[in-house]
Formats: sequence, C-alpha cells, structure tokens
Amino acid sequence: MKRKIVLIVLLVLPLFLYFYFSLAKHNSLFLPVVVEGIKPLPKGETLDGKEVSLKDKITVLGFLGEDAVKKKETIFNLNQKIYDRYAEFEDFQMVMIVPEGNQEEITKLIEDISIMGNLNKWRFVFLSSKDIETFFNAMKVKESLDADFGTNYVFIVDKDRNLRGRKGENKKGEDEYKDAYNAFSASELSNEMTDDVKILLREYRLALKKNHKREI
Repeated sequence: MKRKIVLIVLLVLPLFLYFYFSLAKHNSLFLPVVVEGIKPLPKGETLDGKEVSLKDKITVLGFLGEDAVKKKETIFNLNQKIYDRYAEFEDFQMVMIVPEGNQEEITKLIEDISIMGNLNKWRFVFLSSKDIETFFNAMKVKESLDADFGTNYVFIVDKDRNLRGRKGENKKGEDEYKDAYNAFSASELSNEMTDDVKILLREYRLALKKNHKREI
C-alpha cells in the first residue's frame, strides 16, 4: 500500500508543479537579470543571532527604515501575497534591512503579524544607516531610500545575488523595465511580483531537472 502511495505521489507531483508554474502570465520562461552581481549583504545583528546571506537563496529583499510601524501594511501585503505562497520552498527567504536600534520595535511587529502564521523564513538584519545607504546605492536601482533609510519597494534577488525583474517587451509589445515592486500596492504584488517569483522558482526547478538528467 505504501509503495502505491509513493508511486502515485511521484507521478502526480511533477504534473501539479508543471500546472502550478505554467499559470504565470509573464512574457518569458525566465526572469531577466536587471542588475548583475550585487554586493554581499553586510554582516549585522539579527534577532536570532544567525548570519543572513543572499548567496544560494531566492530572496525578497526590503528596507523597512527607522519607523517600521509605517511599513506594517507593506509587511502584511508581502506576507499575504508572496510569503504565504512560496514559504514552502526550501531556498526561499524574506530579508528585511532595518537601521540599528530598532530591535524592540521589530520584535513587537513580529508578534503582531505572527497571528497570520509561521514567519520562520522572515529574516531581519540590523545595520548602521551608513551601511544601509552604501549597500542600497551599490545596487544601482531606479528607486531611492527615504529620509529614514527605508522604502516601500522590494527586490527579487536570485541565488547568485543578481537582481531579477522585467526588461524588454511585454505581451502587449511595449517596452518595460522593472527592478523593484511596490509592496504598499497589494495589486502590484498579486498581478506582477507573484508571477515573477513563480517564474524564477520554475527556472531553478528546470535547471535542477536538467542537471539530474545529465547525472543519470
């Protein structure tokens, strides 16, 4: 009986994953690199004492600023529209950069939103304002930080620390360029970022499948 269940899972799971990833409405099978090779994340304090790295992870990267309460709605939107959909993927993480001295405020924020579910892949890194500014400017994106070193925009970073987004013609034949997503807009997360994260995950799954075939 157990053997039959295993066989059914092995047959059904690939079909389910194919159907799930095929729902993406993006114009491409692969998500374009818009900025190549951003710098490693500076080392900073974390709530659990564990170091956070962007390498070998698919990361949604954000900057909360001095007043994280102002970004509470963006955190809620990200948790509902992005995190809940992709938290099950082993290499996926949400990394939020916060100025030093806001540990207590972030701890309270986590307590407030933890009623929505498990937040174990949300990572908060506390850096000096100088390190935040230097790291952000080195990303060479269109967006800019607020006066409190935060922004409503979030970024998709692949396992090689490349920023992913949209570049080239869309389905309507119009030129578009997107290196970030407005997390304050639930509709933008639902209609654009959800698709783009899905495409990146599919890209890695296809690569893994090809490598597995070569090994066989």
